[in-house]
Amino acid sequence: MTGRTVMIGSIVALASSLLLARAHPFGDARLDETPQQLQPIMQHASIPNAVRTTLESKCIDCHSIQPRLPFYARLAPISWLVERDIVEGRKAMNLSQWNSYSTDEQDAFREKILLETRSHKMPLPQYRLIHRGSIVTTPEIDAIARWVDDSSTPDPGTLNQEVSIAADAARGKDVFQHRCTGCHSLDQNREGPHLRGVYGREAGSVTGFDYSTALKQSHIHWDEHSLERWLTDPDAFVAGNNMDFHVVKPQERADVIAFLKTMP
Repeated sequence: MTGRTVMIGSIVALASSLLLARAHPFGDARLDETPQQLQPIMQHASIPNAVRTTLESKCIDCHSIQPRLPFYARLAPISWLVERDIVEGRKAMNLSQWNSYSTDEQDAFREKILLETRSHKMPLPQYRLIHRGSIVTTPEIDAIARWVDDSSTPDPGTLNQEVSIAADAARGKDVFQHRCTGCHSLDQNREGPHLRGVYGREAGSVTGFDYSTALKQSHIHWDEHSLERWLTDPDAFVAGNNMDFHVVKPQERADVIAFLKTMP
């Protein structure tokens, strides 16, 4: 095979790869339409500089409208896989749209960011393999944890607030959908175990879910009292568990518990 033949074959292969990259078998992220002049992510959000730096350096490629694409991301079939991750990432959370999320949604996303980075599920393994510097370090995770804690600290008056009206399962369903479904489903194990039937269940007993040792050995049965303590402060109730989320407002806790009681 002559050098000329090899060169022609290479040009044909490159052209074919570029052409095939215009197909979108796993979703169209519209990467060619990404605007060139973009505002910083979460521009008007109250966020520590260290956390913002981590999100900008290790999260925005899949979770914003301003991914930094290497050259191979324009070549099929690699481009298809890259685009799939971006489409799914934006669907899960789009940091470019942070200010459009409700306060409850922002709270849920902060908790999810901490959970996913602490468990090293994010960034995705294939992303970390190629981008060695994308691994979220322990100091970075600690900074995210402080951000989550600071963001969820209630007003002083809230600390002594009582449940002002009767618990309502309909309101609890709304709280559950806005605050809990980032990690939990009623019928499937996700980052957290499925929650249908949790009321009256023993902690750490869902088959197929990888619980923390602390929770499996707690011998807790979930009822109004234990769920109230758990949703108020999981770490204070069961030290060493894997749940970072908590519900600050007593009324919302009561409503969520009422909703879970209706899910046999």
